[in-house]
Amino acid sequence: MSPDATPALPMIAPQLSADGTAVRWPLLDRLAPLLDDLAQAYAEDPVAIGYLLTAHAAHVEALDFAQGSADMPEHERCIRAAQADATREALLDELPSAPTVDARCTPDDAITYATRLTKLAVFSRLTRNRNPR
Repeated sequence: MSPDATPALPMIAPQLSADGTAVRWPLLDRLAPLLDDLAQAYAEDPVAIGYLLTAHAAHVEALDFAQGSADMPEHERCIRAAQADATREALLDELPSAPTVDARCTPDDAITYATRLTKLAVFSRLTRNRNPR
C-alpha cells in the first residue's frame, strides 16, 4: 500500500428493517464519533468552531436557494456549491473521526457488498408483496 493510500474500512452492513419491508443502513455508529468530535472541538475553541458553523450554514442556505431558483445561472450554483464544500471541509478538518465515515473498499469487497444488498432487497420486495398495506 502506498503511504498516502487510505486503508480499507469496514463497510456499513445493510440490514432489513424490523418489518422486513425495507433495507436500511445503520449510520449512527459512523456519525456518532463525528458529533462527539464536533462537540469537543466546540468546547475547546467555541469562537473558531462557531464561526465555521455559521459560515457553513450561510453557504448551505445560499446553495439551497441557488438550487431551488429556476433563473439562477449555473455558474452561480457552482460557486455556491464550492463555498459550501470549502466550509464543510474546514469543519471536517477539525474532526479526527471524519476519515472513518468515508469507507473505501476493494473491488471484491464492493461485489460482496452489492451481492448482500441485492439479496436483502429481493427479500424485502418479496416480504412487501406478501404483506401489502
